[in-house]
Amino acid sequence: MKTLLSILILAAVIVTSAVANEQTVALDRAPDRTRDLAALQRGARFFVNYCLNCHSANQMRYSRLRDIGISAQEVESNLLFTADKVGKMMNIAMRVDDAKAWFGTDAPDLSLEARARGRDWLYTYLRSFYRDDTRPTGWNNLVFENVAMPHVLWQLQGQRTLQSEGESSVGHDIGQKNIGYRQLTPGTLSPMDYDSAVADLVSYLVWMAEPVQQQRKRLGVWVIVFLSVLSLFAWRLNVNYWKEIK
Repeated sequence: MKTLLSILILAAVIVTSAVANEQTVALDRAPDRTRDLAALQRGARFFVNYCLNCHSANQMRYSRLRDIGISAQEVESNLLFTADKVGKMMNIAMRVDDAKAWFGTDAPDLSLEARARGRDWLYTYLRSFYRDDTRPTGWNNLVFENVAMPHVLWQLQGQRTLQSEGESSVGHDIGQKNIGYRQLTPGTLSPMDYDSAVADLVSYLVWMAEPVQQQRKRLGVWVIVFLSVLSLFAWRLNVNYWKEIK
């Protein structure tokens, strides 16, 4: 028993150390807009236009976008780029072999990425790209060092490079250092608008990972209320039953 306990403690220490080593950047708190249909619609458009070129979402159907207020006609006219019918999955044409040849690795499917990575990680990651001429794509990322993915939103955010410690008011805490960015070229969006756009995109990714999340939560509340009332009746019935026996 002691041996098993020691093994479990050692495993927990190893996992904790691995997570601590991997996560060297303080994550920013991502706004939760999963109940805002307008934000989810904007996020869906960002996803289809910027992410669905390389990343699939093969557990998500285009028709599901109707749940966030986008009609089938709007989907077919404006968002149906990788399929010929609204009822089909969000697959892509790029092959795994091509992705590995171009980027060195295959692009992961994003159906459940928000559940795997977390809202705050995605929000910080998409706002942490910078120019790095040593990388094959010309881009790097503070959250995911030496990432193979290029900065697909660079036209919105503009081009930035890392700035030495203490020279910028915009940055991330990395250990005991604060590394900021120096803007090379402006984007089509202001920094505030870009952060808002990323928040919309991340909220959509969170919603896509579990489209019935809000329904599940509402149903859970009613189930708890029902069980509470049922428990009250059961308790009173139990009291009356044993009262008659005594």
